[in-house]
Amino acid sequence: MRRTSAATSLAMLFTTVFVLGIGSGAQADEPRSVRMKFSGTNVATSINLRPNTVTDETHLTGDGSLGAFTFRELHADGASPQPPVGCTGPNFAVVAGAGVFTFEDGSLLVVTVADGSACIDLAAGNAAITVNYQITGGTKRFREASGELTMSGTLMVVLRNASNAPQLLTNTGRIKGKIFGVKHWD
Repeated sequence: MRRTSAATSLAMLFTTVFVLGIGSGAQADEPRSVRMKFSGTNVATSINLRPNTVTDETHLTGDGSLGAFTFRELHADGASPQPPVGCTGPNFAVVAGAGVFTFEDGSLLVVTVADGSACIDLAAGNAAITVNYQITGGTKRFREASGELTMSGTLMVVLRNASNAPQLLTNTGRIKGKIFGVKHWD
């Protein structure tokens, strides 16, 4: 009798562990909404990511549904094939780049630029920028992450060079999107 009881208990334990394991894996594959706010700077660099472009370096800090973060990105700005919807002023496209979010727990989330654009409002002295990112993985809790993020921000010139081209800009805004494959949600 004891063997049957012990075997039944062991079978129930394995079944429970198996079911819990499947359940937690399924949760990691469900999309999660991402919402973050940020502020920081963009600065022109001498790095050349693509011919006939200007490469900017972005440094942001913020907080949101994934926790507090810093973000560092390099992206190339070039001629826009067509202006963003509703843009009647000067504009440009974000044509290439990549970035890394660093979170307080040490997890990294890696993104690449899918596309983007900006519209410059000369009267207001700012530019509205939108950049779409593909999540390509990361470390720790983002090791198996995938998904898409969209950054919507406002750029304002702080400093221009001798040719009057913007060299240092503020960047404030929001990031929204969906992420898959996060093992635990902190």
